[in-house]
Amino acid sequence: MEVAFYSSEGWESWGLSAKPVIPEGMAFLVDDDLLFEDERGRRATRAANEWLRLRPTENCPAPSSWGTYARILRDWFVSAQLHGVEIFDTRDRLKALLSTYAVDRASGDLKQRLGAVTWNQHMSVLGMFYRWAVDESYASSVPFTYQQAAVVYAETVRQIMVNQARRRVPHAHVTVKYLEDGFASMFVNALAGLRPDGSEDEDPQRFRGRHLARNSAVADMVLSSGTRLQEFTYLLACEVPPLPAALRLMPIPFPLPEEITKGSKFRVSWVSYTSLARVHAYIALERMLACERSKWRPPRRWGEPLFVTEMDSQGGRVNGRWTKWSSLEPGQRRRLVAPAGGSMLLAVRSDGGPFTAWSSLFERTSRRIAERYEPRFPHVHPHRCRHTMAMATMERLVAGYYEQAARLSAAGGDADAALAHYLITTEPLLVLRDLLGHSSSLTTEKYLRRLDMMRIFREIYEDTGRRWGLLDHEAAEREADAEFEDDDAGAGVLV
Repeated sequence: MEVAFYSSEGWESWGLSAKPVIPEGMAFLVDDDLLFEDERGRRATRAANEWLRLRPTENCPAPSSWGTYARILRDWFVSAQLHGVEIFDTRDRLKALLSTYAVDRASGDLKQRLGAVTWNQHMSVLGMFYRWAVDESYASSVPFTYQQAAVVYAETVRQIMVNQARRRVPHAHVTVKYLEDGFASMFVNALAGLRPDGSEDEDPQRFRGRHLARNSAVADMVLSSGTRLQEFTYLLACEVPPLPAALRLMPIPFPLPEEITKGSKFRVSWVSYTSLARVHAYIALERMLACERSKWRPPRRWGEPLFVTEMDSQGGRVNGRWTKWSSLEPGQRRRLVAPAGGSMLLAVRSDGGPFTAWSSLFERTSRRIAERYEPRFPHVHPHRCRHTMAMATMERLVAGYYEQAARLSAAGGDADAALAHYLITTEPLLVLRDLLGHSSSLTTEKYLRRLDMMRIFREIYEDTGRRWGLLDHEAAEREADAEFEDDDAGAGVLV
């Protein structure tokens, strides 16, 4: 069984009266014999494909998730075929298959093993599929056992059903990671081909990768703005905010079009002047050289090229029709061909085509840092950069850095007085909520609980105390020692 992806290219020759109502890039399952029916009637793959086609209407608009759902179903279907169990078999046989599947995925072949988080994702997807199958009368039972549980959030108690096949995972604050300031700068320097301290590496065996300006500029922008992987991958070069004429302390508003944001919600993040200047330097030189007279065209599997003939920061004439950039989804954006050649995306390859392999690039860079410079350096995935921005921003908000910058901007008659007023009058939690694009401050609060927020408040408290002579470290040490002496004394009595 294989996972395939739908394309409407050439549908006019299929003998149909109208174009099929199937989203481009929709994932579907195909049996090895390429049949969807046999002498027993419709196969389970037809039901699976019907369920997959409904994903965009079931809060799953991202094409990347369609493939994930299809691969999860494929693995389950293959396991069922191997053990002679029907997909819509009796409950007892399905539960027996689930037990075998759980053992295989936990301690079987190393290539097939799943971590707890990934396993739980599989169980969630299979649970949704079987509940739908029961509602549509394809199945009479599900292979899962559910137990009722109470969830308390924001002083509201809600009853939910918990799939008992799920595995226990570490607490959220253990799994959410970010980069400390030193590691963040080390990461950007490594992407630029520099040593951890930012100096030139004179070692003849040093890393001599390509696109150093592109990689370091985009990573620095992500660490400053907190954009998600899809948001910065499919950002157009013309959508990058203009660079102010003079250096400024105030962050610069960074609009993100709704078609590339999570949940398709327009929001405005921000970016520092230095990070933005780095991006503009990349656009002006390395990117310009890569795109100049580029003959790149999108591959046929992506669809027809979208040629841009006229453009500004808001939109352009695409295949002869004026189009707003904000209306283009990721799949359309990567097909855009600029008037002078090359991709319209911010990050491009040496041939002018779009560069999208950020996850693998970050992984290779993290591994190189750990091997050459710092064994403790963690694996950096794009979302870790977002967590890093959240921590750094909250730290500056709590310390009053942005408020001070806002007051200086307001006093100097800065053109961005609205942002200055916003920073001066708004609670830090609400500022971070808007930057991260959360729908509620409760979501931001829950998010922050997963990060080491106590470190921020503790360090700011201690730093302020030292600067103003309000914190007596010796007295604090004595008090802490006394606490442990009390514990030791109590332990002696018990013995």
